Amino acid sequence: MDMDNIPATIAGPAGRLEIAFDAADVPARPVLAIVCHPLPTEGGSMHNKVVTMAARALRECGIAALRFNFRGVGASEGAFDDGRGELDDLRAVAAWARPRFPDHALWLAGFSFGAWVSLRGAAELGAKALISIAPPVGRSWEFEGIAPPQMPWLVIQGQADEIVDASAVRAWVSGLPQPPVLVEMPDTSHFFHRKLMDLRGALKNGIRDWLPPADPA
Repeated sequence: MDMDNIPATIAGPAGRLEIAFDAADVPARPVLAIVCHPLPTEGGSMHNKVVTMAARALRECGIAALRFNFRGVGASEGAFDDGRGELDDLRAVAAWARPRFPDHALWLAGFSFGAWVSLRGAAELGAKALISIAPPVGRSWEFEGIAPPQMPWLVIQGQADEIVDASAVRAWVSGLPQPPVLVEMPDTSHFFHRKLMDLRGALKNGIRDWLPPADPA
């Protein structure tokens, strides 16, 4: 696809959805990652610093990243739907991207609320890898009924998270039949204040063994 012609919005189930594309650094790999942002009602958007740092880390690994705003955020139309419509938004972005990147494997990533949404969509959308940053275990979002995805899966959690209980995340991960790789970052808050570069390193290190060969130059 001509990267210069990526639109600012695409059609979504509740109206237009605002997107942003981060082209992969060279050498590029045949992977497209869709990155989901934190809770819209608390100011979450695709411009959140954790989201943009995750996209940067992916890009530096040769992975193209597609960020988008859930319904009701930024230029995306519609209204917050407590995760139901937001999963539909993710489905719409994946449906738009697939024919435009036909030779790319789909990866999903999400931060906080976005981690919950992407986890719920991972198996259905046929994702080849999943990255969950500070998944909101123990809050308003139901995790117990979600079948764990059968794919490479990285969870990154700050040990000093003031919003998500790090011990609840640890207990949830350890109770799964096939636990993901859990990276716990000491002295790290929910929004990774002063730890964004550490997050970048943890993400890049965590996915290193999953990377397919780079596209031929």
